[in-house]
Amino acid sequence: MWPTIRALARYLEPGTPTGLAGLWTHSSPRSTLLYLYGSTLNKLQSIPEKSLYRQSVEAVTKHRMKLVEQIVPPGYTEWATKAKDLIHKNPEQFRVASGRVDGSEARTVKLGNRIFVIGAKHKAGDIRYEEWDGEADEGGELEGIRTPSERSDQVIWAERKPLQDHEKVEWEDEPQLTAEQVQELEQKIGAGLIEEVIQVAEGELRIIDTMEKAKIWEDLEEKPAEGQWEYFDRKSM
Repeated sequence: MWPTIRALARYLEPGTPTGLAGLWTHSSPRSTLLYLYGSTLNKLQSIPEKSLYRQSVEAVTKHRMKLVEQIVPPGYTEWATKAKDLIHKNPEQFRVASGRVDGSEARTVKLGNRIFVIGAKHKAGDIRYEEWDGEADEGGELEGIRTPSERSDQVIWAERKPLQDHEKVEWEDEPQLTAEQVQELEQKIGAGLIEEVIQVAEGELRIIDTMEKAKIWEDLEEKPAEGQWEYFDRKSM
């Protein structure tokens, strides 16, 4: 039922069921995948090029990233122009944190020639954040004469806009892909729904740290026995 509804819809409504238990329609699959793939490729740089793991992940990631890049949502060019102009006019808003008193965060991440605005909002009900006054916790105050770098940082903080000014900046999300575009992308990738593809990309990004810690590119401490990894192929007489 739900796959049929997705196919007939003009735009997919975020938060609605996808037909798979516990998996909901994603609000911005294209930008999310580009960010995840860009982050994965960037993080793989810490693993030696000779590693087969890095080579295989890079190949799959670059292939899927290219497929995502080829499908552009309606109105994307206009939105990108406005977004770059907004970031340029409000650099402090997107520098590290938005400064909003509710603890939400907006920061820019540059991957290649793209700029992503990553937002995060604290979970409601946590009194530690509810009582936060909007100032970042940077530890105790230093005593003595400030270094030149510390003094320059104080100048930056002095030039920051009042918190109420930040509230006036409204960020618009990237235009949505149409249902037809989502279906086309799903078919090209061939790995299930776009939400499943996102889950795989998230898992791939997380596992890189584990692979790096295990140094998977190094030889095994115990060498495998001769023929251990050979399959039972039929050998010609």
